[in-house]
Amino acid sequence: MSSAEIKKSDLGIRAISAIVMVAVAGVAFWANGAVLMAFIGAISLGLMWEIWGLVSKIWSSFAMRGAAMILAALYVGVACFTLLYLSGSMFGFTPILTLIGGVIATDIGAYFSGRLIGGPKIAPAISPSKTWAGLGGGILAAALWVVGLWSQSEPETVADGLLPYLGLGAAIAVVSQIGDFSESWLKRLAGVKDSGRLIPGHGGLLDRADGMVAVFFVSGLVTYWLMFVG
Repeated sequence: MSSAEIKKSDLGIRAISAIVMVAVAGVAFWANGAVLMAFIGAISLGLMWEIWGLVSKIWSSFAMRGAAMILAALYVGVACFTLLYLSGSMFGFTPILTLIGGVIATDIGAYFSGRLIGGPKIAPAISPSKTWAGLGGGILAAALWVVGLWSQSEPETVADGLLPYLGLGAAIAVVSQIGDFSESWLKRLAGVKDSGRLIPGHGGLLDRADGMVAVFFVSGLVTYWLMFVG
């Protein structure tokens, strides 16, 4: 089998896996309540298991492993709690769609712009495939997603000024990419290509959710600041 045929076959597997993931997540969010809580709980446990797999390969010291897992639990916990909190009916669908759609738009924009334009790498020692052109495409795609979504839900507010929405989209893209790089760095330290093998064609849960976890973690910190500090 040629390399082109292998890539085509892999692309088909990745597409099917992506459709299944979207369908399962869609059902969970549609059902809401206990079903959504169970879904997010299962995802969080899966993420922690994969993080443990990386941590146990990086550090042999019990103290270092324990400290890393405590930080990981806070990181994943805040992200999952924020996801549940924003999924509440009092907020409507727009905030949660802003973040989830923004991360997906970032991945799509970065993939295609990186492929089409190429150019200098951001951090080749950590993630050889990530380019500045890809980051720019991801930022543009996320910004367009946020503006388009809020133009439908809050047209009058968006008409008063696009800059905050463009900035929000750019921020989502940058944080998502930081999450991606952070996971790539951990995998480099652990000497593995993927965080797991749960998702055919994609690797592990962390390989697909790294940017999403980062975005919801930061969103949780911002939400807490606005509610209780700012």
